[in-house]
Amino acid sequence: MSRTKVRASTRANLSEQAYLAIRDRILHGQLTMGSVLSRRRLATDLGMSMLPVCAAIQRLENEGLVESKPRVGTRVRVPTEQDVREQYIIREALECQAVRLVVERATMQQRQELVRMADQLDALYRRTATDHAPEFLFAKHGYHMQLHMRIAEFSGVSALRELIEKNSVLVWNWLYDLVAPQSAHPSRFHADLIDAVTGTDVEAAEQAMRKHIEFGEEDTISVVARGGTNPESRWRMRGSPVEEQAPVPVSIETHP
Repeated sequence: MSRTKVRASTRANLSEQAYLAIRDRILHGQLTMGSVLSRRRLATDLGMSMLPVCAAIQRLENEGLVESKPRVGTRVRVPTEQDVREQYIIREALECQAVRLVVERATMQQRQELVRMADQLDALYRRTATDHAPEFLFAKHGYHMQLHMRIAEFSGVSALRELIEKNSVLVWNWLYDLVAPQSAHPSRFHADLIDAVTGTDVEAAEQAMRKHIEFGEEDTISVVARGGTNPESRWRMRGSPVEEQAPVPVSIETHP
């Protein structure tokens, strides 16, 4: 391999590491909505040059997780009420189609895997009542995302799975969970969903997914709406800008 290709590959790897590290900070709640992102500070914390960090932030901006505003700079995006509603609409459309296909196409082994994952996820949600440790909550959200991506995968349509992942609708749902007060979930919240998804009734599966996605939607929208008149101050209350935070150890691992 030529030196040029080696350098290009190294830059790509560093950009990917920076992307995962910054995204993990956002999903851990270490960088809250509205937190200002200092490229120089991030580069120092990550032990790399500005170039891969800038590439990573550009990718996050393209995905809608980061935004640049005049006189504000670059920050973790602050959603509007319309943003939240649109994300729920997109997620509902994509995931309802996915479960329809799962009912028709999933193998017995795939169905059994979904049942097992749903039971494990419900156990994690029950534990949330007493365990509020950030690492546990991060792991719970990561496993929740894995279950939904498994459903998308078992639809048998790779383009649909890619759309769900590319649109970051599950990541946004994760972020909304970090700021919205969470209603108590039924003890079989995910098991009941998967019972319908692994059944034989396509309409019942779609209705179950629709109900699942809509759970807590209005609470989340209400929180965003209340902060809408002055979102900057509201989001700041949940965490200081990165420039004011002590450096945090960065993990480049991610939980899909």
